[in-house]
Amino acid sequence: MKYILVTGGVISGIGKGIIASSVGTILKSCGLHVTAIKIDPYINIDAGTFSPYEHGEVFVLDDGGEVDLDLGNYERFLDIRLTRDNNLTTGKIYQSVITKERRGDYLGKTVQVVPHITDAIQEWVMGQAKVSVDDDGVEPEVCVIELGGTVGDIESMPFIEAFRQFQFKVRRENFCNIHVSLVPQPNSTGEQKTKPTQNSVRELRGLGLSPDLIVCRCSTPLETAVKEKISMFCHVEPEQVICIHDVSSLYRVPLLLEDQGIVDYFCRRLHLPVEMRQRKMLTKWKEMSDRSDRLLEKTSIALVGKYTKLSDSYASVIKALEHSALAISYKLEVKYIDSADLEPATQQEEPVKYHEAWQKLCSSDGVLVPGGFGVRGTEGKIQAINWARKQKKPFLGVCLGMQLAVCEFARNVLGWKDANSTEFDPETKHPVVIEMPEHNPGGQKGGTMRLGKRRTMFKSTSSVIRKLYGDAEYVDERHRHRFEVNPELKHHFEERGFRFVGEDLEGERMEIIELEDHSYFVGVQYHPEFTSRPIKPSPPYFGLLLAASGKLQNYLQKGCRLSPRDTYSDRSGSSSPDSEISEIKFPSVS
Repeated sequence: MKYILVTGGVISGIGKGIIASSVGTILKSCGLHVTAIKIDPYINIDAGTFSPYEHGEVFVLDDGGEVDLDLGNYERFLDIRLTRDNNLTTGKIYQSVITKERRGDYLGKTVQVVPHITDAIQEWVMGQAKVSVDDDGVEPEVCVIELGGTVGDIESMPFIEAFRQFQFKVRRENFCNIHVSLVPQPNSTGEQKTKPTQNSVRELRGLGLSPDLIVCRCSTPLETAVKEKISMFCHVEPEQVICIHDVSSLYRVPLLLEDQGIVDYFCRRLHLPVEMRQRKMLTKWKEMSDRSDRLLEKTSIALVGKYTKLSDSYASVIKALEHSALAISYKLEVKYIDSADLEPATQQEEPVKYHEAWQKLCSSDGVLVPGGFGVRGTEGKIQAINWARKQKKPFLGVCLGMQLAVCEFARNVLGWKDANSTEFDPETKHPVVIEMPEHNPGGQKGGTMRLGKRRTMFKSTSSVIRKLYGDAEYVDERHRHRFEVNPELKHHFEERGFRFVGEDLEGERMEIIELEDHSYFVGVQYHPEFTSRPIKPSPPYFGLLLAASGKLQNYLQKGCRLSPRDTYSDRSGSSSPDSEISEIKFPSVS
């Protein structure tokens, strides 16, 4: 097993996740099986109880693990399926060590950070690295490990120490450290400054790790003199200094790394069994990034949510929209609307904000209401859904978005003026959304929802969403919710053309809604964005983009085929090294 550790310096949020994903993508394109582990030094057991403003989106895995959004990057870039144990936190490590101590496994010894915590970290990494993440069940050959935070943080010290020991345990030829650092360029001088990188590398060396590659994040390409300066003061060869400057599309990052000879370096440094042949998978990435740079036609989607001040709050949602827009050769414009700004209270207090929000909504080609928790802004979301339904604007509601679509229909079509979710109004006479009976373990918040992969059965053969899924009988998608549509009231809705076209295996949970006589009005209880891939967009999001660009009916009439200029190959769904990626054609937009 080869281990590649990605650390970061100077600031957090520098792009370690994208660098780690890109390194994995390049190695996978060489025919290797790659897995990824994300280490977060916080004490939370998992990301499930975070506010999206705290750490961005909470990403959900097949097994129900609520994890850091970087695992979403790994899954999308590498086309793999990870498990909750691929996200390691300080909380998980200490919990496992304390459980052992309580059982008496340490035979009366004093339990300490070194060796007990550091040993637990190493055992966890070595055990998890062997777990297959590909559909073929093969054990991975390379494990990319991203250590969150910044070198020098007090909370990441035990992990740095664990890897200092680890490099000797697995031997030098099986362990490699990539250090990602910021090279700032102050506007006053326009000069690229190397001092932060020098200090960061010095600190890392002082803790016992020597970087093999220094990846410099900068706004413009690194000048040769600056590269040589970093090489000299950081004790590495110039070829070990890699520049990742700001690029037009994330798909370009693996190509930048590839251009700077990173594969040759890994082959020498880690003795990788790689043939030096044309890497078809990277050809796919190049075509994808070229295509995204060439897009001319635009379509706009209004994202009506609560956490719109931080785009990372909806990372997977934005990616799913981008994948879908790319598939139909459209440039995506996302209009972020804080749902509270659409409410009458804002009209009274801040009329300008209110009118700007409505102007954004009314000028968009489609409306998306994503998941969320808590009562703030829900009435604004209902207003947006009401507008989309009446104006026949393409609409997609995800999780809470679907539940509020049910509330809106109950209030304005069925005439139940107080219809609501018991999450927001426990006393409502028309509880159209209720708490799931089995999901209420007294007062605990973390990990108590209906989480992970669940099967949804289609109840209708004529449903648009079923056709978008390739006329499948069922779909397996990931869930994260505590409330559900009240199944006892189902017939009142269906009599008025509001159909529940997807249900769970027992027929008790309403999973997919569709409105008759509408261009595209769909709600899903699950989160389809978590399984969207760059070359295989999520069907509900794809439907929204097709409808927003006026292509949906044509697409359905052609038996769910795109026009020739938009087509992806039928066999391009996987980015595994063996698939024949040369099939993919991204014709020019002209």
